[in-house]
Amino acid sequence: MAVYVLDHYYLAITVLVTTAYQLLGFAIAWTFQFDKITDFTGGSNFFILALLTLLIGNEFHARNIVASVLVMAWATRIAGFLLFRVLKTGSDNRFDEIRSNFFKFLGFWIGQIVWVWTVSLPVTILNSPAISDTTRSGSNPAFGTSRDIAGVILWALGWLIETISDAQKFRYKSAKGNPKDKPIQTGLWEWSRHPPYFGEIMCWWGIWILCLPPTTNGSLPSSSKSAQYGAIVSPLFTLILLMFGSGVPTAEKPQAKKFFLMSYGDNAKQEHARAWSNYKEYLRKTSILIPIPPFIYKPLPQILKQTLLLDFPMYRFDEGRDGAAAIEESRKSFV
Repeated sequence: MAVYVLDHYYLAITVLVTTAYQLLGFAIAWTFQFDKITDFTGGSNFFILALLTLLIGNEFHARNIVASVLVMAWATRIAGFLLFRVLKTGSDNRFDEIRSNFFKFLGFWIGQIVWVWTVSLPVTILNSPAISDTTRSGSNPAFGTSRDIAGVILWALGWLIETISDAQKFRYKSAKGNPKDKPIQTGLWEWSRHPPYFGEIMCWWGIWILCLPPTTNGSLPSSSKSAQYGAIVSPLFTLILLMFGSGVPTAEKPQAKKFFLMSYGDNAKQEHARAWSNYKEYLRKTSILIPIPPFIYKPLPQILKQTLLLDFPMYRFDEGRDGAAAIEESRKSFV
């Protein structure tokens, strides 16, 4: 029998577990002022929620097992990779400006609570008594419908894209001799400026599709079906977060700033004179998110790139405004 914990959908218990785990991580990171466990705590939290809800839900149908295992596989990969990366680099410069500020640093961890809990909703609800009790008393549709297969394939493609592109970039940055005046343009990075983000978005759309109620199961009450369809907030939140929050916006302008200063900053070197022109050419031929061959993407109209292909004007580094601010900031830091 499923274990009822606070509510029928496991929403409260997963909030409490996530909050406790993240605040413990915050306490350790704040006390010792280091970044070694920050991303690991976020990624591993997904594993904990998937395993916890599967076990206490006590519903081991194929759909529950497959969905939970896929979430745990995604969590293991991302938590392991991010831990390995930070151990190699020693620190994460994303936290340089907030690590010593209690409330700003706490704000990041609170955001991580919201991220983990929201994105985990499809598998949380699938494993909950609201769904399992109905399938136990009624019919349990066989796993393997065309929609199930589509969800698994979408997750698998996303997982491969995310895994391969992360490995390609890490290998590129670790290798000696790569040109410093050009961004990475090898492997999947030749077709997309942010392939790991694209892969992550695909993974969570796949999980949501996999966790939807089978169309042949007429025994589910409308409230349970609504909860499963409502879990679409998971892939939507992932898309919005990566496109407008801690993903693309935090990567695009800082990278543009780096190449601009290589060419025009006070410490610019002659061998990096073409860094900014190289970067602008890279922007023209490389899709921001959806992998597209450069020979197809480059000639496309700018209006199409900035709308349907998501390369919004907000990501652009303005040479006049942003460039002047970057030069002034570099002068102050130099002094």
